Amino acid sequence: MSEQIIKLAIQGYQEQLNDTKKVISKYENKIPADKKIEFPETAYNLPLYFAFSGKKIQSLLDVQNLIYEIEKKNSDIISTDINLNKTLDLGIDTIILQELSLAVESSAGEKINFIPDNVLRSLGVQLVSGDISGIAVIVGAAKDEDSAVNIIRSFQEKNILSVLAADYEGKTMYEQLSNQNVEMLLDTYIVYLGSNTESVVLGLNWAVRTALTYGGIQGGQKEKCLKYCAERIPAFAMVLGGVDAKKVATAVGAIAMGFPVICNFEVPEISVKDEQGFEQRLLTFEMDPNKIVDKCLEVRNIKVKITDVPIPVRYSSAFEGERVRKEDVAIEFGGKYSKALEFVEMKNLDEVENGKIQVIGKEIDEVEEGSALPLGIVVYVAGREMQKDFEPVIERRIHSLINHATGIMHIGQRSIVWLRISKNAKKSGFKIKHLGTIIHTKFLDEFPSIIDKVEVHIYTEEEKVNEFLKRAEKLYNERDQRMGEMTDESVDVFYSCTLCQSFAPNHVCIITPERPGLCGAYNWLDGKTAFQISPTGPNQPVRKGELINAEIGEWKGVNEFVYKASNKTLERFSAYSLIKYPMTSCGCFECIIAILPGTGGFMIVDRTFLEMTPCGMTFSTLAGVVGGGQQTPGFLGIGLNYIISKKFVSAEGGLKRLVWMPSYVKERFREKLVQRAGELEVPDLINKIADETITKDISGLIEFLTEKQHPALKMGELI
Repeated sequence: MSEQIIKLAIQGYQEQLNDTKKVISKYENKIPADKKIEFPETAYNLPLYFAFSGKKIQSLLDVQNLIYEIEKKNSDIISTDINLNKTLDLGIDTIILQELSLAVESSAGEKINFIPDNVLRSLGVQLVSGDISGIAVIVGAAKDEDSAVNIIRSFQEKNILSVLAADYEGKTMYEQLSNQNVEMLLDTYIVYLGSNTESVVLGLNWAVRTALTYGGIQGGQKEKCLKYCAERIPAFAMVLGGVDAKKVATAVGAIAMGFPVICNFEVPEISVKDEQGFEQRLLTFEMDPNKIVDKCLEVRNIKVKITDVPIPVRYSSAFEGERVRKEDVAIEFGGKYSKALEFVEMKNLDEVENGKIQVIGKEIDEVEEGSALPLGIVVYVAGREMQKDFEPVIERRIHSLINHATGIMHIGQRSIVWLRISKNAKKSGFKIKHLGTIIHTKFLDEFPSIIDKVEVHIYTEEEKVNEFLKRAEKLYNERDQRMGEMTDESVDVFYSCTLCQSFAPNHVCIITPERPGLCGAYNWLDGKTAFQISPTGPNQPVRKGELINAEIGEWKGVNEFVYKASNKTLERFSAYSLIKYPMTSCGCFECIIAILPGTGGFMIVDRTFLEMTPCGMTFSTLAGVVGGGQQTPGFLGIGLNYIISKKFVSAEGGLKRLVWMPSYVKERFREKLVQRAGELEVPDLINKIADETITKDISGLIEFLTEKQHPALKMGELI
């Protein structure tokens, strides 16, 4: 490491030390002595400090003591006597000081753009599936607004999540993009952290929470955390414009965490040899603005698969979250304005003309701007390995695939579709027929082993749409009936999902017809289809084998598979029990089940519920107990749709044990919950299940359950 960088790192550390002290002085009389210093909506208090030390900050006094410890440890630092490791340690201390500073500001009521735990979990599947290829922490600002847009669009096209932080000479990337009307949302893979250098740490402590959430790593295991970040989190920092001493010290902290730093100006390069002897660049530069994005991916070794879709607008999963507002609409279909449907139907190979795309009815340039038309997207597919059961799986992909085109908004599926095409997309040359181009190109790209031919017909004539609506409804009903008749007993094979092992190495999901994946993204049929598409992929057939215990759902073949797939850490697995050998969780679960002592039952909380629950923990705190590939009896991560399954924790009594859930979830599943309760001969059960509008504490819950005579009270304690 060059002497210049070492000197700047020392100076930056000292500046940060002084700035953090100033923040403490500013707020020490405004924060009560007993107030806990922490970031909101996280189970990890101050994530970086907790990850590296295993300790949690409880008060402002703890903050002051920690600052004193850091200052004392580094009191004799001089640039001529410091090596690479000492400099990296100084970088860690710098980002810890930044975290302390922002946590104090947050606890004093200042607005901090902290990224909550539930956001991390909601992105989990996208990260492990590769929909998000990497994370770019962009520090500073581009040379001009056009350059800023080019950088961010290039990252979006490559499915990179961009995290914007700090400024350069008073300019921020956020302002540059805002001036160019770039939509900046988590859904469009752009997150803004703040304009000062300290804001960078909000991206770093988000990254370290991945290690704590998915990696099964405990707070205080510093070296394991650093190793996990370096090897499993595809993140890097892009520094634009220039640096001052504090940015250098912050960059050194990022490098210490395993995240390389790439600048658009000349810097002394730093590299080390990895365990295989390959050179790893920790600090480098690329001054050509047209090459810097590719340089970042090369340095971080991020592989991006890009399939060219021949349409006149940009195409990437990063655009899936874009919204087309009413004033921006060139044409729309469905919603409350017209009828719109889509369906995929399997045909014989000789019945499908591959690449045929036709629009029957008016095109976008044949109607007045802002008009609403009916829509029918009818897709015929054929393939030697295609099966009728694959139709709904493939059909569901239409939603995402169309949304990947910038300026196109697609909501819903089946016969409740709502689709908008923006004025900008129309101006760029996008037409209705390009919806068919997307479907044809991506179906062949994503399902190469089961689809050989794709033919697309798009109808914008009301008579034709009505005609196909009757046919589509018949098709939907037939599918539902086929899936509804499937049970765990009716199949010999379940499917695994080890997709999340890139983050949670020992976690294995077992997906059955009556138990979907805990992320909510995969059901049994999805697993079967995925295996057909990729026989060596994360979804493998699991032979049930000899039945060991029907009550808890345990089979010899499943145990053998889980033992091997979990790196020989889990010897037994049950599909239906909350207590005996429950399934592990990675961290992507939609909901958590937790036993509530004194009630005879358990509660469910989903990750969108941020308030306190009757077990005395928020979702984020509970999630810290459940994730990381560990079996945690009494706690379980699940997918939402498992709640209405007949096998829902049936070993412990199932739905009759459910005593509390968020009102949003209750209302979403009301009709099906009422149906299931009737089957269980407790027809008014839903009125006996409490939610946050009734109570959020255990004593109030027991009082409510007693008043309503909830069946769980008579079923005995679970533990």
